[in-house]
Amino acid sequence: MATRRERIISLLEERDYSVSELAQVLGIRGKGSKRLILEDIRAIQKVLKREGKVLLIKPAECRKCGFRFKPEINIPSRCPRCKSEWIEEPRFMIAGR
Repeated sequence: MATRRERIISLLEERDYSVSELAQVLGIRGKGSKRLILEDIRAIQKVLKREGKVLLIKPAECRKCGFRFKPEINIPSRCPRCKSEWIEEPRFMIAGR
């Protein structure tokens, strides 16, 4: 049986996912589920570099004013421009070189 990180890699090689979508597909629930997935994605990014693959990140975006955040492995809580908490999560995908 594949580990959680192996399952995440397999999913991200097929298409892009947000952290919430990954948690739902993997059946991870609870308060720390998003934090757990983010930690896994950070670890996966290091493994991918050794394998010659790249983690693509579509940055988080404010749904109210359209502000685009830096492409990073993080879920912002509030927009720095308009202070809205209506944030579209970043999306992740794996691409081979």
